[in-house]
Amino acid sequence: MFSVRGTTAHLAWYRTDEAEAEVAFLHGFSDSAQCWAPAIRELPGIRALAIDARGHGESGLPDEPIRYEAHRDDAALVLSGQPRDGGVVVVGHSMGAMAAAHLAASRPDLVRAVVLEDPPPGSPGDRLDVPWSEPGWLADLRVLDLPARIARGRSNDPGWADDELEPWAVSKAQVNPRLFDLTFRDAGPLTGLLADITCPVLLIHGDTDRGSLISTEYAERCAEAAAGEFRAAQIAGAGHSVRRDNRPAYLAELTAFLDRYR
Repeated sequence: MFSVRGTTAHLAWYRTDEAEAEVAFLHGFSDSAQCWAPAIRELPGIRALAIDARGHGESGLPDEPIRYEAHRDDAALVLSGQPRDGGVVVVGHSMGAMAAAHLAASRPDLVRAVVLEDPPPGSPGDRLDVPWSEPGWLADLRVLDLPARIARGRSNDPGWADDELEPWAVSKAQVNPRLFDLTFRDAGPLTGLLADITCPVLLIHGDTDRGSLISTEYAERCAEAAAGEFRAAQIAGAGHSVRRDNRPAYLAELTAFLDRYR
């Protein structure tokens, strides 16, 4: 899928071709850039860039607290080294969606539009650096070999397409365990970020009873808070991994947005 690979400081990144990227993809916690490949394959003609977040995939892990502002600055570092006139469309999932929102709010020169796939809504109170630990589900997966992790994924999410399972399973073994020796700072409210984003925003979310972090009611609050053009799309039958749970509906929303703004 990615014919060009490179590094910028501690970050590994991948492009679909030699031409300048027009869409950048930021993955969620415990995933990697390769997890975007199944969706990108179904976006013909899209010149894509995907970045491994710090401590994920093939990227390094600086010895500093984990916070969304750091993920934002990492993405800005890569995009600044591969500038495109007018910026790129940034597509993020979960952790990557919050990083994309921070990036769009602070670096409008790099971002012409942003797609947020089920970002965490954030916390309204004080954000303190706190210890955290490896989630039990991830620890359980990491002790399995690759075929067993793929089998676990197929059992847990039988509705996912087969091409989602291997990159998902590979990424779990790539998470740097030292990540959990660092402190973590939660995100501020997504609504606060949207008030500072002037470019077009597409918020894609699923059903909360399937695990989506964004409810219909919260999406309405996001629409009220947004400073610029905003659209929320709820994908029926999807949970937190919207594109994996209902790829056709997700791609229909994403394609229409990219056709308009890339």
